[in-house]
Order: sequence, then C-alpha cells, then structure tokens
Amino acid sequence: MTTQNADATAERELSDLVACMLNDTNLKTQQERWIILGESFGTGRFETADGLRLTFKDHPAVVAELQALVAAENECCSWAAWTVERGEDGAPAMAARSQGEGIAALHGMFTSATPWTKDCRGC
Repeated sequence: MTTQNADATAERELSDLVACMLNDTNLKTQQERWIILGESFGTGRFETADGLRLTFKDHPAVVAELQALVAAENECCSWAAWTVERGEDGAPAMAARSQGEGIAALHGMFTSATPWTKDCRGC
C-alpha cells in the first residue's frame, strides 16, 4: 500500500527553502507525535541517498497516524516529498525525499525517538 506515489519528488516541484511553516506550538505537537509513534512502534531509521526512511510495526492505527503525520509534513515542509509506503516485508514506512540541502536536513531529523537514535544502515 502506498498512500502517495513513491516518485512524488519527481512529480512535484520541491521548495528550495528548507524551512518548516508550522508555528512553534504546532511544530512541538508534530514533533511529539513523531516521537511517540517512533518510541511505541518504530523499528528502524535509514538514511538514503535522497533522504530518510523510517520503518514501523504493522498495525492499522500506526498506518493511520503515519498518514496523518505525512499529510501535515507535506503541507508544512514542501522542500521534501513525504510518503507512506510498504517495505518488502509489508511493514509500513515513512519515506522523505529531497534534493540539495534538504537531504542533509532529513539526515538530521528523527533522531530523538528510541529506535531512531542511530542510523540503521547496518542493522
């Protein structure tokens, strides 16, 4: 299941400005939701050539929360293309893809939640 096309980066123009459009309160809420989801259901964090991939335990509530979080990210952070995808094992994943400085920004994100405190390329 892919809620958004995995090639979303190619389909839409990404903003060159790497900035979040959320105000401080909404940004904090969004961050807290990601941390809670990661600490409760996250299984891995993978830096990719064009961004970042987070993997999760498979559960309908996890997919619903991922879809809501990704929708918010696509609205506030148009410098990246955010998608919910299924991995080869069928587990849900969030993929964020960007270009230029956006890639480095993504590589620096999502490091607070327990399963994401390190890059899992070799896990």
